Amino acid sequence: MLANNSSSHGEDMSSWKTAWFYTSFKLWLLLGLCVLIGQLGYLPYFFEQIELREGVQLNDMLLRWFPSYDLSSPIFILIWGITFLFLYRSLYDATLFVQMLYSFVFLIFMRIVTISLIPLDPPDGLIPLVDPISNAAYGKVDFITKDLFFSGHTSTMFLMFLCLRQKTDKIVAFFAAIMVGIMVLIQHVHYTIDVVAVPFFTYICYFMAQRLLMLQTWIRHPSFSAVVQPVEKREVLKKTSIKNGYENEHSFDINQK
Repeated sequence: MLANNSSSHGEDMSSWKTAWFYTSFKLWLLLGLCVLIGQLGYLPYFFEQIELREGVQLNDMLLRWFPSYDLSSPIFILIWGITFLFLYRSLYDATLFVQMLYSFVFLIFMRIVTISLIPLDPPDGLIPLVDPISNAAYGKVDFITKDLFFSGHTSTMFLMFLCLRQKTDKIVAFFAAIMVGIMVLIQHVHYTIDVVAVPFFTYICYFMAQRLLMLQTWIRHPSFSAVVQPVEKREVLKKTSIKNGYENEHSFDINQK
């Protein structure tokens, strides 16, 4: 995970000022925003086509155990509460915003692929999730029922948990993500597998964005050491572990001889 070693908001705010001196930062920020806008423009058409196709209804034993309840309000509060927390932290941390931006771009692309490859019909007892902000991505359709594998609401929450850096923020975001995952199941908006698969696919998107971020020249500035050092430390530990394993294996072979 990325750590946060900043001691004050004043120091954190300087990360935007420092990053803005780099042309590569401005280009990557602009590119990420353009791709995201393009994806958001494509999603209404994509969801409209998905809603028209036939899919498979899964026999979800967990959903059969309890009736569905409308939990739209607490889901809305949790999602947008954590989103505003993230946006507030991003005001003081350029790398946090850029990493979340590219992670979210990868996440949208990943969901387009998985939803396209795995056609599913909605669970029995589904209650439409009322979220006037998120539902704007659906276009002319009020609510989409077949964007199932994997859960977009839960994965977005889990992604913010991965990106946020302060310990308290991560704890709050983690439990909020778990609660959203549980509540979309109670509302029968998703199958169990849609929620269980979230950590796997979301971490892949987070990891790809992190690697992409590490390729940028501006990230090597001392102001962004909170981002670079944890990644480099993991790389050193990984190489040391491989080296020690190699040496131990050959030492065993020599002793055997």
